[in-house]
Amino acid sequence: MQNPVICSNTCLSLFWSLQLHSDQDKGDDSLKYILSGDGAGTLFVIDEKTGDIHATRRIDREEKASYTLRAQAVNRKSGKPVEPESEFTIKIHDINDNEPTFSDEVYSASVPEMSDIGTFVVQVTAADADDPSYGNSAKVVYSILQGQPYFSVDPDTGIIRTALPNMNRENREHYQVVIQAKDMGGQMGGLSGTTTVNITLTDVNDNPPRFLQNTYHFSIPESSPVGTTIGRIKAADADIGKNAEVQYRITDGDEMNMFDIVTDKFTQDGVITVRKYLDYETRRLYTLKVEAMNILMDPRFYYLGPFKDTAAVKISIEDVDEHPIFSRPSYLFEVLEDIDIGTIVGTVMARDPDGASSPIRFSLDRHTDLDRIFNIHSGNGSIYTSKSLDREISQWHNLSIIATELNNPKQATRVHVYVKVLDVNDNAPEFATFYDTFVCENARAGQLIQTISAIDKDDPPGGQKYFFSLAAVNPNFTVQDIEDNTARIVARRNGFNRHEISNYLLPVVISDNDYPIQSSTGTLTIRVCACDNQGNLQSCNAEALLLPAGLSTGALIAILLCIIILLVIVVLFAAMKRQRKKEPLILSKEDIRDNIVSYNDEGGGEEDTQAFDIGTLRNPGAMEDKKLRRDIVPETLLLPRRTASAPDSTDVRDFINQRLKEHDIDPTAPPYDSLATYAYEGNDSIAESLSSLESGTTESDHNYEYLKEWGPQFNKLAEMYGGGESDRDL
Repeated sequence: MQNPVICSNTCLSLFWSLQLHSDQDKGDDSLKYILSGDGAGTLFVIDEKTGDIHATRRIDREEKASYTLRAQAVNRKSGKPVEPESEFTIKIHDINDNEPTFSDEVYSASVPEMSDIGTFVVQVTAADADDPSYGNSAKVVYSILQGQPYFSVDPDTGIIRTALPNMNRENREHYQVVIQAKDMGGQMGGLSGTTTVNITLTDVNDNPPRFLQNTYHFSIPESSPVGTTIGRIKAADADIGKNAEVQYRITDGDEMNMFDIVTDKFTQDGVITVRKYLDYETRRLYTLKVEAMNILMDPRFYYLGPFKDTAAVKISIEDVDEHPIFSRPSYLFEVLEDIDIGTIVGTVMARDPDGASSPIRFSLDRHTDLDRIFNIHSGNGSIYTSKSLDREISQWHNLSIIATELNNPKQATRVHVYVKVLDVNDNAPEFATFYDTFVCENARAGQLIQTISAIDKDDPPGGQKYFFSLAAVNPNFTVQDIEDNTARIVARRNGFNRHEISNYLLPVVISDNDYPIQSSTGTLTIRVCACDNQGNLQSCNAEALLLPAGLSTGALIAILLCIIILLVIVVLFAAMKRQRKKEPLILSKEDIRDNIVSYNDEGGGEEDTQAFDIGTLRNPGAMEDKKLRRDIVPETLLLPRRTASAPDSTDVRDFINQRLKEHDIDPTAPPYDSLATYAYEGNDSIAESLSSLESGTTESDHNYEYLKEWGPQFNKLAEMYGGGESDRDL
């Protein structure tokens, strides 16, 4: 087998071939050549009879610089190798078939204006795909095709630099430079590539601001409020951005600081405004000197200065009819609350600031004095009272006074007037609260009964101080002044009896310490109550002693029920007695009780015979059956019914309860409280009487001695449950 071969670029063609030959090849076509390795069968093919190796297409070194192949000769019939496999390398020699290529098609760069010659701008780089180790195919040289004489390029490094001094951005800001890269060291026949570099000159502060005119004229009415814009001035600067920012200031002509000037950040204008109120009568023309200067300055360009400019600004003040001006922005007057009506509390003053001064008329805004407590003199501005003052009702009065020009009523000014009402000791102290005071029956002399305090509507400067004393010497209680605006009510003797005296009235005198001294008398009601040994309240009712001491609550309730039942029995007995006598509706004038009931019912006159019948109060049997009242409409139409006589076994209490229930549910019953009598005496008994009391044929035959003992208790119960005088007749 032949040795590995190296193929030059001159053989890279479809017609290039390489022959392999085996020593065992006799030319009888008994051997066959086989090729394997990089590109075998695709890029490289072998003639199996002759061993010729051919390239099937153009070979590019930039894709692959070498190929390793293996060849072998085998017996065509048996397929067995006749020689060992041989390996060889095909190396591709380079030719200049690639032009230089820049990394960017377009470059962007910037450099400050006014830069020196040779200032670095940007570096461009071009690469060549050819083999740099073989000849000059990959050696690149840079040159400038466009952009001279402003910029230059280093042929070896591609660094672009400035070529002219003091290039001015204000003259030209953007430059386009074309750079060429050529291989073969720049010799004839080399390949080349180009790129474009866009270069911008950045701004530096090399231009001072300049006013567009030397003098500016403005005018403004004297009534213009503070902050009003008078006008704008402009100092132009050829620079941009931060370098064009201008700061304005007034350097002369504004001794009284009447004006301000600020910079509009968006337009870089100087805005002149009013700083203080203007007055035509004081000064009519102002001449200001205004300076404009850059905020940022580059010290490299101080030689171009100064970086500031000045201009004159003339401001004319126009006369207007001004409103009146008060001597103060507000007024505060203090006055005692006890002054007489018509007393002057203070005076306001106002003037017309115009040259032709107009008289001023004063008035009071009634919306600020709805109670009409004050008034004002229209000519001199004196404020006086028209009603009495009371600090305890209103301590402050906020008034609004109006000053108006007589010649021009539209010109008016308001001012606030604050009237403070000073305190005078005109209120007496009194108890701070209502005191529910009691003393125990077992109280001892010197025992504290109640602690009292006082209040006063007045408010003296040094604070309130109260003194407590008794209006007269009291044998039962005394007052001890603690001297801290409180006092103690103390018992002067041992023991109290609520059944003898249940309440004590104790007049207490309370005085203050201001001038003139005010005092009042408050009366404490001290109840006498039963207490336990620890002084805890148990009862304050004097009637409690009528019941035996030591009884439990259940026992007291049982006794009370017994008394009520006994009263019911007595009433029932008297009713049955009158029923047996068949007494008329009214026996005599003496039988008319004091219980007069008014029903506010006029009735229907003589024809109204079915209105309320008072006979029902005496004899329920007198009520007509199945007859309804015409003056009221019952909710449920139920006919009146009579209850049959109770059987012999019926108890009187059950019978009474039954009749009470029937009347409660009967809509035809009288719609008022009345005493209903029942014509039922009960059946005969062995004792021939409802109780142990003897009943006679007449009311005078009956003995009422049994009521002497229990009569006072019945009367007391009647009072407790709302009974009248007639109830005490029991």
